[in-house]
Amino acid sequence: MSGGLTTHVLDLTNGMPASNLKIELWQLEPVRTLLKTVNTNKDGRVDSPLLSDDQMKVGEYELIFHVAHYFRKQDVTLPEHPFLDQVPIRFGIADENSHYHVPLLVAPGGYSTYRGS
Repeated sequence: MSGGLTTHVLDLTNGMPASNLKIELWQLEPVRTLLKTVNTNKDGRVDSPLLSDDQMKVGEYELIFHVAHYFRKQDVTLPEHPFLDQVPIRFGIADENSHYHVPLLVAPGGYSTYRGS
């Protein structure tokens, strides 16, 4: 794959992919615009790239992962105002011909991300 944007989510509490977790993709410039809303599949991935080759544009973006809703569906007891409700990850695309992969490792009390391959 050349240019494109992908993601996946791993549920560290249950030690498995986070299935059916809602993700929003926002383009932040020139104005904040919702580009796509998707849900992860049984492997914690989305079925197609969030942005494909021809959709890639240099700029600033944000992924919003709806983690509290996901954990509540997993019968994890969370307070009314959970520590993590929605996890936003802002990132830049500097090269529209490159592949950008944004994985999320998440638990109710913390998360980690990195630029994957």
